[in-house]
Amino acid sequence: MDWRAFADHFGAMTCVLSVERKPDGTCGTVRIVTGNQKYLDSLELAGGAVDVGSEKKVEFVPNSEYTRYIPKDLNFEDVCFRAAVQKQPVHNCVHMPRYPFDIMAYLMPLESSEENTGFCTYTQLLIPKKDSNLSSLNISQETAMDIIGTCIKLREDKPFREIMQEVMEDIRKICDAEFCCVLLMDENQRKCTVMGEAKAPGSALSWMEKYLDDDFYSLAETWLDTLSGSFCLIISNEQEMEMIRQGNPAWYQSLKNAGAERLVLFPLFFRERLLGYIYAVNFPAEKAQHIRDTLELTTYFVASEIANNLFIEQLRTMSKTDLLTGVLNRNAMNDRITGLCGGEEEIPGQMGVVFADMNGLKYTNDHLGHVAGDQLLKNAAVILKSTFNGAEIYRAGGDEFLILMQDTTEADMRKKISDIKKKAELFENVSFAAGGCLMEPGMDLRDAMSEADAQMYRDKGNFYRKYPELKRD
Repeated sequence: MDWRAFADHFGAMTCVLSVERKPDGTCGTVRIVTGNQKYLDSLELAGGAVDVGSEKKVEFVPNSEYTRYIPKDLNFEDVCFRAAVQKQPVHNCVHMPRYPFDIMAYLMPLESSEENTGFCTYTQLLIPKKDSNLSSLNISQETAMDIIGTCIKLREDKPFREIMQEVMEDIRKICDAEFCCVLLMDENQRKCTVMGEAKAPGSALSWMEKYLDDDFYSLAETWLDTLSGSFCLIISNEQEMEMIRQGNPAWYQSLKNAGAERLVLFPLFFRERLLGYIYAVNFPAEKAQHIRDTLELTTYFVASEIANNLFIEQLRTMSKTDLLTGVLNRNAMNDRITGLCGGEEEIPGQMGVVFADMNGLKYTNDHLGHVAGDQLLKNAAVILKSTFNGAEIYRAGGDEFLILMQDTTEADMRKKISDIKKKAELFENVSFAAGGCLMEPGMDLRDAMSEADAQMYRDKGNFYRKYPELKRD
């Protein structure tokens, strides 16, 4: 595995750690395998602060013990052991009293074939310490405590969207508003999604889902310009609404169509990145300033927790995605099979199990190079994704893929196996050996996998009898 290339996929400072499991089951040596350039640069700074012989600047050496760069820290070793060996995702905040920042650390387990060594990613974000002058907010101590109390829910052990629904309902009541919402903006997909929303009983306003068509993101993009550099927008009367009409007529019309008469809107920023917006609609006009202060305080909590949640979800996705092909990886496959076989997850209807193995990959790697071999794997994934659209596709090994088809038939499964072989002919050197098994009622998934695998190997044998020069050693 090219760990450096893997680490380079992360935008934040990230490294790969290896953690030894000692014979007694405790934590052994923790090593920094490698990292992306941002992380390696940070090590040089850390190394300069540590007395390592006569050196004041420590050059990074792959697979060095972490203590080469930073002082020994038992807490650090503990979180590394939990992530790498015990396979637990870890989120940790490290307070740095001597520095003007704290560290938000995220550790995600990685698959390891080494018996007594585990691996994990370690990603850190430096969070500047800012004096939050909350005393300047014009809200009562009782209201402030209500807001803090409801935002504590953000750390509860529940699905995050469920928590956000509860938080929005609490904030709506504190604001005495008809509607409250947290709307996220995905710049890459140019799409808006609702993270949480709440509506007063009997309200005629519609839920946001009604408005989130393909054009809504373009409309939401205009909001920052309308704010004109201000940290929030307040519309509490017709005069202020008229200013919106003059400056942003499309948004004005959208607000009027939605039944919004008054609005307080805050952008949610985290480290200068716009995550989305939080807003309250239709509240008593005399409470506009109170609503503003309430939402301003709320953004301190909500923006940070949303950023953490999005980042953790990104790490989880990356930890279960094969970076070369974009399909699910072996780690995700093992988790899925364990869940289905252990009864934790219900097998959905008639399920087809297909193994597809690439013919001649080793020959390509040996004679044309691994770049050419990687391209074959990418092409194979394109074929599989276009053919088994909606199915679960896993890269089970170097040249082998597993496909789980939900609610299918024997005829459909066999047609798709035939289709991937036909499509492979459109790509140079791409060829599949494949086998499948439709699970009968009461059939064990592992038996179905065994049958599909046996069929695939028979198909592969036929291929190499026809093309013996491509047979792997």
